[in-house]
Amino acid sequence: MKREVLLLLAATVIVSNAAIRESFDSSWQFARFGSMPDGSQLDEPGSPPEMVKASSSESDHPAGHAVDGNPETRWCADSAAANQTITLDLGRISKIGGLEFDWEKAAVYPFKLESSDDGVKWRMIEDQSGSTNATGTEKLSTSQSARFLKITVGKVPATQWASIREIRVLDPQGSFVKPAAPENIAAIPPSKPEFDDSQWRTVNLPHDWGIEGPFRMDLENETGKLPWAGIGWYRKTFDVTEADKNKAIYLDFDGSMSQTQVFVNGKPAGEWVYGYSSFRVDLTPHLKTGSNKIAVRLNNLASSSRWYPGGGIYRHVWLVKADQIHIEHNGIFARSEHVTNESADLVVSVALAPGASSGPPIEVVYELLDPSGRRVTSARGPADFKDIRIKVKSPTLWDTEKPYLYTLRTTVVRGTAKLDSEDTPIGIRTAEWKPDGFYLNGKRLQIKGVCNHHDLGAIGAAFNTRAAERQIEILKDMGCNSIRTSHNPPAPQLLDLCDHMGVVVLDELFDAWKMAKKPNDYHLHFDKWHERDVANFIRRDRNHPCVIAWSTGNEIPEQGNKSMHWVSTKLSSEIRKHDSTRQITAGCNNLGSATNGFAETVDILGFNYPVRQPKLAAEIHAKKPNLPILGTETASCVSSRGCYYFPVKWDKGAGNYEFQVSSYELSAPGWANRPDLDFELLERNPFVAGEYVWTGFDYIGEPTPYNNDTTNALNFQNPEERAKAMEELKKLGGKAPSRSSYFGILDLAGFPKDRFYLYQAHWRPDHPMAHILPHWNWPERVGQVTPVHVFTSGDEAELFLNGKSLGRKKKEEFTYRIVWEDVKYETGSLTVKTWKNGKPWAEDDRSTTGAASKLSVKADRPKIKGDGNDLSFVTVTVTDDKGRLVPRSMNLLKFKVTGNIEIAAVCNGDATSHEPQIGSDTLPAFNGLCQVVLRGKPGSSGTATLEVTSDGLSSGKLSIVTE
Repeated sequence: MKREVLLLLAATVIVSNAAIRESFDSSWQFARFGSMPDGSQLDEPGSPPEMVKASSSESDHPAGHAVDGNPETRWCADSAAANQTITLDLGRISKIGGLEFDWEKAAVYPFKLESSDDGVKWRMIEDQSGSTNATGTEKLSTSQSARFLKITVGKVPATQWASIREIRVLDPQGSFVKPAAPENIAAIPPSKPEFDDSQWRTVNLPHDWGIEGPFRMDLENETGKLPWAGIGWYRKTFDVTEADKNKAIYLDFDGSMSQTQVFVNGKPAGEWVYGYSSFRVDLTPHLKTGSNKIAVRLNNLASSSRWYPGGGIYRHVWLVKADQIHIEHNGIFARSEHVTNESADLVVSVALAPGASSGPPIEVVYELLDPSGRRVTSARGPADFKDIRIKVKSPTLWDTEKPYLYTLRTTVVRGTAKLDSEDTPIGIRTAEWKPDGFYLNGKRLQIKGVCNHHDLGAIGAAFNTRAAERQIEILKDMGCNSIRTSHNPPAPQLLDLCDHMGVVVLDELFDAWKMAKKPNDYHLHFDKWHERDVANFIRRDRNHPCVIAWSTGNEIPEQGNKSMHWVSTKLSSEIRKHDSTRQITAGCNNLGSATNGFAETVDILGFNYPVRQPKLAAEIHAKKPNLPILGTETASCVSSRGCYYFPVKWDKGAGNYEFQVSSYELSAPGWANRPDLDFELLERNPFVAGEYVWTGFDYIGEPTPYNNDTTNALNFQNPEERAKAMEELKKLGGKAPSRSSYFGILDLAGFPKDRFYLYQAHWRPDHPMAHILPHWNWPERVGQVTPVHVFTSGDEAELFLNGKSLGRKKKEEFTYRIVWEDVKYETGSLTVKTWKNGKPWAEDDRSTTGAASKLSVKADRPKIKGDGNDLSFVTVTVTDDKGRLVPRSMNLLKFKVTGNIEIAAVCNGDATSHEPQIGSDTLPAFNGLCQVVLRGKPGSSGTATLEVTSDGLSSGKLSIVTE
């Protein structure tokens, strides 16, 4: 009775200073500096330029060492690649009489010396491309004026890397030239309130400056050939009222890429280096009543990522105003114990920010609400009580089939005053990793998962809830039930979606620890930042029922180095400080990590590409029968949607042609294989919890097999395989046009590749479906062998060509496709009928189409919100007169919108396309398909139209309603 009285009182408390959390996304002033999209360099206002830069640097031997006056230090490139450059900026155009520089070692180094006034147009001073010099020191004379000097080191000697100890610039009198601040440098930096940003662009967040392009052939294709590196500034003004005077005021960043520094009214207020972390900045000490200026500086370092990271404040930002006594950032932790269908214990802890201690004692009221808002149960306790245990009768459990969410309302009160309140969606469920797999609510759930990078295709890294929701809808249709956030914390809204849509998540933290993969990656910050990054990561995500395990890292070099295993132990320990309810894993590509002691530092053994040693899982299970085993990365099959090349070979290294990969779904890099072999491995080893396929969607960057990413060597344990792969990469010379991956089951636009249906057939065995490949438009192949593959959830199929049966076949054990190898092409109708357990199941056909004649335009949603965020994804199909997709059509399409919508992006799924995806109203179709992403303008309502035209084709048109 006493409890009920207290709860009634809590329900009628006076609202005083409860926290307010509001969007801070709109109307930022933005400008870029440093590396610019066109390849030029623009000096950052108020800051002297970097004196020296290099095309690449080892982390311990940066470019600055070549001008520090210390002959014991040096600049060293990060590889033995030819044509590495080091560039000096003298700050202004200066008279130059000579240049001296010392090689690290005396050897024959071909080189060129060039000068420039603007850093864009270069003129040759000295060309010693055929140099035979071996003195170790270069002394060059010249007579000219220039601001920039660039040394390009050509093909280096065997076992050597481009490396210079000291560079000395001389004036005509032989004296050293010292760099000076540029004459046109602004005296006021953008951090200061008085800085004039009126000429900057106005942008809304989330914002990714890299996706704006352009794609450039001179940029690395491992990071998408996009200009994401450089410095960016964001500035925004907001008011503090008298009513806010005594409040605690924060900015919460969901993520900003990267090296974030926040200034308030010209004073440093906070920083965070890791671009994937969510973090809070306390503005309170720096604010004043009236107008306040927020400035945010980001610095995306080149050679800091193995894929396209994006650039900018690419996730949401929130302004939080709270009473001095309030719930700490991510201060609530709710977990369920003793869960049955009859009852469950909800255990809740809350951390409060300290405030004034006078007055009545502070208490916390906890209410559990069902989806309709009805209170199910509640409790109340003192603020300093560590855990409150709330009994829930007959709980509805959260699972993938029925993702039932309660709301935990946590209210901080003092007497009759309500100080703060926060609603937390929670799911009551159990998640257990056992030696024979993963169990959700006591039932084994086979993990049918995909790995996904964080970019969202054509819109880049800028997070959009609808774009992520659409991806999950497509994955669920395929039969996917889990996502691995590769290889970093996701946007928090992605986990919200997974909670609501019933998708379990392997939540991953890092791609690098103390040992580097890239010269400027996280290893530079690990010692100083890893504890804070772990804390923010775990505390932010630990209330999500979708999160079933933590992954500390991906393919970290430490796994094979016993002396570095302590790092993994340390990370696991840090995680358990904030959540001891979930188990911990890491993605291990060094299969020796199962036996070298690394497995003892985690709870679940995560294998990347176990098919490299198909018997290993069984051997480990026999030796360590209590160790859960999971395929943290599998398949890595590569293909281009709608591309087929002949002759068809089952050799995984075949199928690559003209910078595309055959969609027979047989091709894979050396470390990987076709999906069928992972299906077999899992069926032969049913104790393995499941798999995470690399990848669900194509992503920007890492266009294997057409990249020059030497970090791919990490995937090869066999030295001969590694050497062969590196030789292939060397041949490409970084000049392949490919700028996005081929790994996806779906292409960059989200259009299914043939592989989609192979997974759907296996992952949804009760879903009647059949899919034929290839298409049947091959006029040049009449009479030639054109193999036909059928993916079906049935167990038997009969293929017909123009009504004639080509044979009825059954799936054999451990086979997942039905194949007719000797079909000779003839124009007409190719059809298949399938059976399951002897009963008719599903059919499909691939008929030869007519010529392209018209455009079909279809939206995934014809009605969207007019809020500037909601999106409609429109598929444009090039068809014949009968409305059938014409499979090899590449027609140039033109898009025109009228009304209250705008084109957010365009995409065709072609990994070699360099046409702009943002700000463009034209794009070629790729194998008959193209995508237009439409966005409703803020505050709009009514009907708008999209018209798509192409020369020689009937146009397509649709209406979109915004509301």
